[in-house]
Amino acid sequence: MVKSYLKYEHSKTFGLITSSASNVLWTQDEDPQGSALRQSGGGKAIAAAGEEVICWDVKKGELLGRWRDKDCVAEVTIIAQSHADPDVFAVGDGSIRIWDARIAAVIVSFNGHRSAVTVLAFGGDSSRLASGSKDTDVIIWDLVAEVGLYRLRGHDNQITGLQFLPRATADAGIEDQEADGDLANQTPANGQSDEPAFLLTTSKDAKIKIWNLDSQHCIETHVAQSNGECWALTLSPDGSGCITAGNDGELRVWSIDLRGLTKSAAQIGEETERNYLKERGFLQRQGKDRTVGVIFHPRGKYIATHGSDKAIELWRIRSESEVQKSLARKRKRRREKALATQNETSKDDLVDGTDVLENLATADVTEVIVPYVMVRTNGKVRSVDWAQGRGTKKIQLLSANTNNELELYTIPTKQPEKKKESLDPPDYSRTYAVDLPGHRTDVRSVALSSDDRMLASASNGSLKIWNVRTQNCIRTLDCGYALCSAFLPGDKIVIVANRNGELEIFDIASSTLIDTVKAHDGPIWTLDVHPDGKSMATGSADKSAKFFDFEVVQEAVAESKSTNPRFKLVHTRTLKVSDDILSLRFSPDSRLLALSLLDNTVKVFFTDTLKLFLNLYGHKLPVLNMDISYDSKLIVTCSADKNVRIWGLDFGDCHKALFAHQDSIMQVAFIPHNQDGNGHHFFSASKDRVIKYWDGDKFEQIQKLECHYGEIWAMAVSRTGEFLVTASHDKSLRIWQQTDEQIFLEEEREKELEELYENTLTTSLDQDDEPDGEKAEVVAAGKQTTETLMAGEKIAEALELGIPDLEAMRDWRQEKALQPKLALPDRHPIFLYGNISAEAHVLNVVQKIKAAALQDALLVLPFTQVTALFTFLQIWAEREWNIPLTCRVLFFMLKIHHKQIVASKTMRPMLDGIRYHLRQALQRQKDEMGYNLAALRFVGTQMREKGSKDYVDEGLWEEEDQSRGRKKRG
Repeated sequence: MVKSYLKYEHSKTFGLITSSASNVLWTQDEDPQGSALRQSGGGKAIAAAGEEVICWDVKKGELLGRWRDKDCVAEVTIIAQSHADPDVFAVGDGSIRIWDARIAAVIVSFNGHRSAVTVLAFGGDSSRLASGSKDTDVIIWDLVAEVGLYRLRGHDNQITGLQFLPRATADAGIEDQEADGDLANQTPANGQSDEPAFLLTTSKDAKIKIWNLDSQHCIETHVAQSNGECWALTLSPDGSGCITAGNDGELRVWSIDLRGLTKSAAQIGEETERNYLKERGFLQRQGKDRTVGVIFHPRGKYIATHGSDKAIELWRIRSESEVQKSLARKRKRRREKALATQNETSKDDLVDGTDVLENLATADVTEVIVPYVMVRTNGKVRSVDWAQGRGTKKIQLLSANTNNELELYTIPTKQPEKKKESLDPPDYSRTYAVDLPGHRTDVRSVALSSDDRMLASASNGSLKIWNVRTQNCIRTLDCGYALCSAFLPGDKIVIVANRNGELEIFDIASSTLIDTVKAHDGPIWTLDVHPDGKSMATGSADKSAKFFDFEVVQEAVAESKSTNPRFKLVHTRTLKVSDDILSLRFSPDSRLLALSLLDNTVKVFFTDTLKLFLNLYGHKLPVLNMDISYDSKLIVTCSADKNVRIWGLDFGDCHKALFAHQDSIMQVAFIPHNQDGNGHHFFSASKDRVIKYWDGDKFEQIQKLECHYGEIWAMAVSRTGEFLVTASHDKSLRIWQQTDEQIFLEEEREKELEELYENTLTTSLDQDDEPDGEKAEVVAAGKQTTETLMAGEKIAEALELGIPDLEAMRDWRQEKALQPKLALPDRHPIFLYGNISAEAHVLNVVQKIKAAALQDALLVLPFTQVTALFTFLQIWAEREWNIPLTCRVLFFMLKIHHKQIVASKTMRPMLDGIRYHLRQALQRQKDEMGYNLAALRFVGTQMREKGSKDYVDEGLWEEEDQSRGRKKRG
């Protein structure tokens, strides 16, 4: 009989506040009842957490929502918010998903990039979306039609910035840009067109480009940074200027001629060579590292920049009067200096300098944009976003840090009524922070309580106790640099061993540190509680293992006769070994003690006498962790040599050596009780981000669990074996639950081979086939995936079944006219089961394909089946079935196979028929829409008439009525 196993699946993720791989967005707090109480809060933060997107209440630090697509396994790298609908977000990883925050569901899904998406930008009325990726391509997506329009290829490295440029209008202040300086007054344009015609892009290749989206080509290219890569791009709210950021803290300011761009878009014929993007100058940050992010305030008066250090630099854009005053002061100082040195030439130059006041466009950019304040954060900044409050006296800034923390800072704005300028920077304050639901540093140890209800996670500086069922943090305690931890019997006390050789004893109920015991002279790498629950042992880098008994002593209370019980560790024995101890384990039967040493060996001692029983040799690098099965017959060891070895504890023989992972294996753990009852199944966790499930008797891999995005440092298996918890470098804690689904080893191997084949197939289909390495500037936005290939095969299969059935039914109808009692012909069961026609079946198959994948699915069809597809298109057009879908398929196939279709004599009559029926159907729909529009206008007019009443003053009306009566009598 084939042996089966129970499957483990990823269940919950917690402990992760914000991922260091993505940005953060701030959104306004909303109250469904419309009360003003919620509006006074700190707003909501939309942040990435691995493959999920989570929403935090910034003021309360509570988790409001969690968005996750089950089909998504890639880490989220970018989030963008729609301008038209604040509840719509675009989330990018390997693909792009459009989420509706109101229902927490995916509206549209796109798949076009070959690697991680790095930038997303909504355009105009948010009907278009631009995405940039590490694959150097920019794709424009139509969110209404749910298709990729085209792919722009001109950059040679990762895309780092995308901004749609608004069209210039009469009320956008474009005429005043050249006269008054386009960076002196930043006010949002009110008359922007819904569909932007230009796109601004930057890349790590240090280039900045302007693309004409109407003609789909690059119209201008500049070198954005002179000292290496360009890392960030921001556009002013009115679109009149932009800033690019690069290495060494350098910021370059650009002005954009929107009016010239708009005129060029409307121009017919050859364009005149003109630079619409002009460099205005450089700004230098105080930090000399590369600038990771730069963002304009929505009101346009402030700019926030940050690198990868613990600071955010704020810049202020001066008003026109401030710039004039600054220039006047500088001119006055120069004049005074010239008078002091009796330099007549300088006097003449200064007199000629009056034109500076008249033309601010020639002013140096350092006079317009000046440093305002530097905000010091608790961790290295990953991303910032402006929090838009209703007041104008203060501005707020949301910061997402790489130490798994969100912070909201409040900075006072510069008030214009103050005549005397203060040289001191404004005082900012950290208003709110979301930091309790996660660790600041990597979790190095996890431990489960005896009833599996509580989880202890320890890191450098903090110990947190979690409720396993709700994933809520119920205790947070300060500790040292934790290396290992354990619950003591009773689950009321947690012991943490740190790098300083100390044992810290915490009482969970009172959230206090009971005692700190200096146990070793070096880091304590491991500890284990004796199976009888009365003692424990620790192993350290000082080449010794120490044994402690648990005792409760009565301590006298000061100035009182009463006593209080207190828990203490009493040192009883010490075992000296030849090298550092990395791992220590008691056997469940309490008979043996196993130690792994830095010299790549494992030594097994008798617990009672501490005499050497076995020496286990075989690993080529130090054994990092080990575990003993619950029947005390097997010991499994894992090492930095990427191998797992299974040994027998009877004679110390190595049963099997398995090359288990692609990197160092950090931890192994047996399952206490599996369905066989002997507990010989175990898990291994590695720095290669993978957890593997093994059968220790058959030496087979049962399952591979992949979901972490960083090295896995720690793992704990529940006492019942129903779940396990892992902690990773990505700051997340994950629970893997045992399900009732059975898996078989042969099926798992087949699935792995299928996945490998599919990945190889899609990779080969995505390869560029341009000759001589030349890349076209604009290509199709499609990408073949497993989903599109299967959809194309379904269409081909439906056509193969549909054409014979269509012909058979046509012949049957002709013969039935002569023989009314003629029986139905033999049909495929799929048509008999649903009692549907062939044309209806093919339409159902096409309708079930997602709109974003339809074009790529149609590309799979060979030209031999295009004739069959056009046969059904003619029937659909004649019967007016799903006209939008029919037109979409028709136009795409004509575009792809235009030459072959035109050259085919058999398809010309078919095309004439399709054109005739489509024109009739579209004319009918046009008339119906016109009738409905007229009816809506009529209803709207009636509603406006009934909804408004004229005010009549009765006294004045009576007087006018009487006067009209007198005139008539006269």
